[in-house]
Order: sequence, then C-alpha cells, then structure tokens
Amino acid sequence: MEKETILIVDDEKEIRDLVEIYLKNDGFKTIKASDGYEALKVLEENHVDLIVLDVMMPNLDGIGACMKIREERNTPIIMLSAKSEDMDKIFGLTTGADDYLTKPFNPLELLARVKSQLRRYIKLNNNSVPKAKDNIIEIEDLTINIDTHEIDISGKEVKLTPIEFDIFALLAKNRGKVFSIENIYESVWNESFIQSDNTVMVHIRKIREKLEENPRKPKYIKTVWGVGYKIEK
Repeated sequence: MEKETILIVDDEKEIRDLVEIYLKNDGFKTIKASDGYEALKVLEENHVDLIVLDVMMPNLDGIGACMKIREERNTPIIMLSAKSEDMDKIFGLTTGADDYLTKPFNPLELLARVKSQLRRYIKLNNNSVPKAKDNIIEIEDLTINIDTHEIDISGKEVKLTPIEFDIFALLAKNRGKVFSIENIYESVWNESFIQSDNTVMVHIRKIREKLEENPRKPKYIKTVWGVGYKIEK
C-alpha cells in the first residue's frame, strides 16, 4: 500500500532527486517543485500530506511560500536551509514551519522527521472519536478538545499547527505542573533535547500570539523563570 504524498521543493535538482530517492524507497509518493510559485501551483492541483521546503530559492523563496501556505493549510512543513544560525531557524519556525533541518543533512534524519511529522498530522486529521467530556479541558474562556484537536476562545475557533497543539495539550492536561523546555521537547518530539535548541521557545511564542490578547502578558501559558512553562490550575 502506497504511503502519503510528499512535496519536495528545492531549486537544486540534485537535492530534489536525493530526497525523492530516500522517500520513494520507504514507499512514499513524491511530487517535486523548483521554487515557491511552482509549489503553490502543485498544492492547488494535488493532495499533499507533507512539504519539504528549501529556504533559499529564486522567484518565491521558502519563507514566502511558507507564509502563503499557512494562510490556508496546516500541512506539516519541514524547512531546509544552508543557514545554521539560530536567528535563521527561529525566523523559519515563526513563519509557520513545523521543523527545520540544516544543509548538508543526513537523508535518514530527514526521513525520520518526515515520519514523525506525518504521525502527528494524521492523528490530528483522522481522529473520529466522538467528543468525550473527560477530553474537553476548559481554561477560563478557552476550550480545548483533545479528541478532535479543536480549540476555541469565547466560541471562536483558533487554529494551531499540529506541533503547537501538542505543546498546548501537554500543558493543558497537566495543569499546575511546570515543564522545562527539555521536558516539552522530549515529550512532543520524542527525541533527545539539544541544549542550544530554541525550537520550544519559538513555538510557545507562536501559541501565545494566536491565543492571547496580549502575548506579553499571557493568561494561559505562564513562564516560570529559570524553570519552564505551565498552565495554572
């Protein structure tokens, strides 16, 4: 049985072909595009389950394409970039990417991250379990449904990416417990934490921007300085 469809977007043919080989060897269907505009056209005409998106491309780069994609879709996006500085990674994640891999990369690591993101995305979209009271959490005017991955504030739906939802759900299900950045990363990504990684902080900031009236004075996710984050009881 054929697996999900992956869109590979990179202006370097060698990179597109290399990624395609590894994905196809694992059973995935692939579509390739050489820049952001071509990727957007592919998305209009095809069902895609995950996007591997290069940052530095002519015409429409990966940052611009990611922002356009996020206007309509929550499809998982893994960004590729030759830039390794933290600020470049943070910028990529703040535009809506779910993960980030620096070139040159190990194709097997990319394959592992593709599978991890797809598991999260499929769980989010294929959950048909009826709503259960035990899986509905209310935090002041916010309601989170763990089964259907729905969040609304005062009756208005708020859309989080799969990674953002998993982080918020982890804190919501353990209200009052403080989670360190390392705890959150290892619980959500299911891999060892790298000490210099800013990924969790970037995602917390994005969650606050979507949920909070004033992200600088959050009422949902509280910062416990020097320790981590929590949602109060």
